[in-house]
Amino acid sequence: MTVLRKNLIDGEWLGEAGSRNINPSNTNDVVGEYASAGPEEAKQAIAAAKAAFPAWSRSGPLARHAVLKKTSDEIMARKDEIGRALAREEGKTLAEGIGETIRAAQIFDFFAGETLRLSGELVPSVRPGVGVEMTREGVGVVGIITPWNFPIAIPAWKIAPALAYGNTIVFKPAELVPESAWTIVDILHRAGLPKGVLNLVMGKGSVVGQAMLDSPDVNAISFTGSVGTGKRVAAASVEHMRKFQLEMGGKNPLVVLDDADLGTAVDCAINGAYFSTGQRCTASSRLIVTEGIHDRFVDAVKERLDKLVIGDALDAKTQIGPVVDQTQLKQDEDYIAIGRQEGAELAFGGERLERESPGFYLRPALFLGATNAMRISREEIFGPVANVIRVKDYDEALAVANDTPFGLTSGICTTSLKHATHFKRNSEAGMVMVNLPTAGVDFHVPFGGRKGSSYGPREQGRYAMEFYTTVKTAYTFAG
Repeated sequence: MTVLRKNLIDGEWLGEAGSRNINPSNTNDVVGEYASAGPEEAKQAIAAAKAAFPAWSRSGPLARHAVLKKTSDEIMARKDEIGRALAREEGKTLAEGIGETIRAAQIFDFFAGETLRLSGELVPSVRPGVGVEMTREGVGVVGIITPWNFPIAIPAWKIAPALAYGNTIVFKPAELVPESAWTIVDILHRAGLPKGVLNLVMGKGSVVGQAMLDSPDVNAISFTGSVGTGKRVAAASVEHMRKFQLEMGGKNPLVVLDDADLGTAVDCAINGAYFSTGQRCTASSRLIVTEGIHDRFVDAVKERLDKLVIGDALDAKTQIGPVVDQTQLKQDEDYIAIGRQEGAELAFGGERLERESPGFYLRPALFLGATNAMRISREEIFGPVANVIRVKDYDEALAVANDTPFGLTSGICTTSLKHATHFKRNSEAGMVMVNLPTAGVDFHVPFGGRKGSSYGPREQGRYAMEFYTTVKTAYTFAG
């Protein structure tokens, strides 16, 4: 019997079945049925969050700590179960699903601690007898809109700080991955959140998301998704003078210099470009390689690609799972065709694969002879597709790396301290990796980029406070 997961609005589970969640590793497998909210349900959720804000924002730090700590503990205790469900609905490997679940638990644990570290400043005024206090308070009702590629980690790194700093939430997850979203909300609900503090509204972005954008009662929106939708969030938020935070696309470079350790460079390229089926905004989709190491690097990458196991996400032997759905698979195939039309050489992969069960399987693709002017070098594909751009030296590599409308993350493989140091300072990205994959970040430090990749304060770590709080300055005359 298929389980029906409902929306959580003002502390009550409500709604009727509106969508089915399909396993991309086996399209015959229905993960579950999920309620689909309409505009009225979205308005009810916003109203509930607004009503709950005064009490929650003034709750003591121990109350918030208890909820977040209980949530962290339960997620960690159930990591195998939740990670398996995540892999089943999204298609990333079982190991990746469990790893992402552990990260979500760590994020909640971190922000549980942050509730006990809230601080302000007390300074003397320039006027005799006057004291000045600077404190931070929650901004109000926060709309949270999350993507499908990290269905529990990204909700965690938005929900946890929002709650820690005293905000109430209306949460709209991606339609493709409702199970992970429902699970995290169910755990938080049972951990003791008062009604209305956290509201889950699953449904179409054009309906639920639009209701959030249109509401003057949503005080801030944190969005992760496409550039086009991010611009709509920005325009609507300016109309209502609300805070907004955007994490969008990436076209991330991995520079490989002649002096790089070949094994390290190949590991970074394979991990960054192809793990999680390339469906990461931090993926290394541009491999910028200097002439002296180019041929050896390409041969080694192709050799590694040929050995990768592509299969069912729940099979422990699988290293690369399926693409998330038919729409994304078609987008990947369309870009592969574009790359060939533009004159790049498809040196490996790019074809659909048949497996024991029907699914969205694609062999990882590698292009050679690409230029930075090609569409496959300019536009985010969001799949297991990477292209190699040959360059003369470090200076050209840096110029090509920075020649992009995006600026999320970048990487360099080198044994030169000089070049590593220069690259860290001069790479136009929010995050820079040296001899590490461009994808893969810690949970306690800032996450975010520049240019078309991000807008607003950074996510994660203590920097999350900048978005989820507002500063108040209070003056007191003692008389």
